[in-house]
This record gives sequence, structure tokens and C-alpha cells, in this order.
Amino acid sequence: MSIGPIAWAIPELKDEFEAATGATLTVVQVPFSEHFDNFYSDVLNGAGKYDASIAGAWWLGELVAGDYILAYDKYYNDPRFPKWDIDEVLPGPRSLLFYGGKKYMVANDHDGQVMYYRRDLLEDPRHQAAFKQKFGYALAVPKTWEQFRDVAEYFNGRDLNGDSVSDSGLTMFLKPGAQGLFHFMLLSAPFVIGPDNPKLYWFDPKTMKPLIDGPGHVRALELLVELVRFGPREMLTWDHGQSWDYFLEGRAALTFTWGDLGALAQQEGSKVKGRIGAAPIPGTHGYYNIAQRKWVKTGQPNLVGNTTGGSWAGVISKYSKAPEAAYYLLALMASKEKSQVYAARGWDGIDPGRRFHFLPPDGSGKLDTYLKAGWDEADIRDYLRAYSDNFGNPLQLPYLRIPGAYSYWQALDVHLAEAESGQLSPEAALKAAAVDFEEITLRLGRERQRRAYRASLGL
Repeated sequence: MSIGPIAWAIPELKDEFEAATGATLTVVQVPFSEHFDNFYSDVLNGAGKYDASIAGAWWLGELVAGDYILAYDKYYNDPRFPKWDIDEVLPGPRSLLFYGGKKYMVANDHDGQVMYYRRDLLEDPRHQAAFKQKFGYALAVPKTWEQFRDVAEYFNGRDLNGDSVSDSGLTMFLKPGAQGLFHFMLLSAPFVIGPDNPKLYWFDPKTMKPLIDGPGHVRALELLVELVRFGPREMLTWDHGQSWDYFLEGRAALTFTWGDLGALAQQEGSKVKGRIGAAPIPGTHGYYNIAQRKWVKTGQPNLVGNTTGGSWAGVISKYSKAPEAAYYLLALMASKEKSQVYAARGWDGIDPGRRFHFLPPDGSGKLDTYLKAGWDEADIRDYLRAYSDNFGNPLQLPYLRIPGAYSYWQALDVHLAEAESGQLSPEAALKAAAVDFEEITLRLGRERQRRAYRASLGL
């Protein structure tokens, strides 16, 4: 089995799996940067070295289009295998388990990003009074990106952890090649996606014309560039671990990232345990409707959920010599008994996304599960509510799952960095990204890409 960054749970299952199946579990761990290429090379050549892999959701376009992985529909209800319930997965992440109406990914990790904030700072009466004097409205958990910007500006340069050193309004990870482009996707989603435009974000599904340089995307990148001013300059070269450490040291008021940060905040050494609130990614009071080519105002904040990230989950190689044993292992890991443990401890990188992970009234989970795992009660209540709201939002940022997805993302990443560092204007950076997108589409075949894109959107 080939595994990458979400690897810790699998060796724990070795004895139980081998006793139940008589098979031998061999785990091959590879670095994140080599993970896809390693598995793809194996299936491309029909080698069958790996029976299964823990895959990123963006791999599905390549793997399904090439007929390299097996659908597991015929195993799912078979009583010979451990039982897990796909309907327990909330709608956002559940959509990533299917492709073209068939089940390919066995639920495991449920990635998506939320906003984290310092609850103690936002509830401090001194900050509340000073913020209201400066901005003319009450300091509260940001519900729009405009409010997020104001809160970041207010706290930037203040001492936020009591060490007499100036800290930052926010922290992000913006190093090219280190997943920083996800910040832009999340920030731009409510500027582009809305009730009258739930799907047009990446390409026009009729023509495969890139949409990434549209007015909504440009306005979002302008805001992202502005937000860079309210964080440490070093974050232009940071990966997610460096940005998370900065927040865990109490040196930033705001950030937005994956579920791992909420769990890491509960670990020994964290300076923000009991102080880390979470909420859905902020929205906007309007979005650019691409189909109608006009800005649309919204009364309430336009909030868009996301499944941003890998949502690392198991897939079975078409060339597996033991597909049933491979599915047994993945289903065992997906079972309620195992998944509850993984999501509660958090440090293993497996994030919550199923109803039994969430507390009533959002789900059937138990608070005690998290308290025994060392969570602060206020922290876990905020965290789970934020993720339930995010994954249950009917509006979701469309996930790119077509051949070449990573190539498109790499091109975007390079040009986002040019804007964030001031080398290019936001508009010029996104126009350059659109040119690269078009070149990738031509290289891979426009009609092939169009069919794959439409299938990935369920059209």
C-alpha cells in the first residue's frame, strides 16, 4: 500500500487486518511531493506494486479517466467486509467519494478549511471599545472578508501573547508549492459562487475557457494582497507548519486553514488552548455572476462551504492482486469505531466530516469523546459547529477533479505568488494564470478535458 502525509492510522491496523484476512500488510510511505507520481507511475505501467493508496481527492480525474482504479460498489454492502455508512458523511465531503456516479474513494479524512480566531482577544472589553472607536462597529467574529480585514488590521502590531513583542493580525502560508493557493480559493469562493451561480468557478463547461481571471477572482486577489500587509512578511516563504506554529505561539489573531490546527492547539506546548474559536470561512455582500456577467448583491453574507485539501482517502488499484483484501483494510479504517478515535485525537491528520463526529443537534457525537482526548470544551464546540456548517452548506466551492488538476493548480500558484509579493498586479497575475490554463487544456486535449470537467461537476 502506498501512503503519503495521512499515514499514522494504517500501521495501527496491521495486526487486526492480518488476523482477519490472512493477508500481509506492507506499507510504503513516500513524501508528499512524490506521492501522486509514485502511485500514478505504478498504475500507468500496469505494474501492480501497490494494491491501494491513500489518495488526494484531486487525483480522481486522472485515475478514473485512465481507468486505473476500481469502483468498490460491489463490495460496499457485502457482509464479508467491515461495515461503514457513506450516508453518515456530510454532503460536501461525500461528493468527493463518487465520480461519474460510482464509489471510488473510501471515506477517511475530510478536509475543508475554516477560520480560526483568538476568542480571548475578541471578547476583551478593552479591545472591543478601541475597535469600535476606530471602525465604527462592534468587534465580533468576522462574518465577511471586509470584517476579517478590519480585525486583522486592528490587531496587527499589538502584543497578543504577553511577551512584549509585536505580533500580527493574521497568519497564512504563502510559499509557492506549499499549498498556499488554497488561501486564494477560499477567499475568492464567495466573490464568485452564489445562489444563482453554484458551479461556474474554474472553467466554462461548454468550452473549457478559463474563468480564473474573472472580476470576482480579481477582486478577491486584490483583497488577499491587502491582507498580506497584516501578517509577518516571512509568511511569503512559509509552509503550513510554520504558519500553524506562529498561531499556536499566540502570535496572530486570525487565520484560516484545515482542521489539524484546532487539534494541534490542544496539544502540549500550545499557548492558545481554551482560547481558539472557529467559524465558517467569511463571506461577502455580493458576488460576480459569471453567467450573467454582472455583480449580484446579497442581503445576508454570501457564505460558501469548501472541501479544500486532499480529503485523503483510500483507492484500489485496477492492477491489485488482492482487491478484496485492499477494500477490507480501507473499510476497517472507515468504520465508525475507528473514525471516531481518529477525528477526536486530531494529530493524525484525519479530520471530522461524518454525523457521528458532530455534537447534537448537528450530529450524534458525544462531547465526552473529545474531552477524554484532551480538548477544551469551548474549543471543541466552536470547532465542530464550524465544520458542520461548512460541510453542510448547500453552496460549495467546486472541487477541481480532472486530468491535469495539479498542473492547473501549480500554474495558478506561481502567479498568485507574483501578486502576493508585488511583482504583478492581481489582474495581470490572473490573466497569466488563464493563459497557462489554456495551454494545459490544449496539451491534454480540449474535448477530453471538457468531458472530464462536466463529469466531475455532475453535468
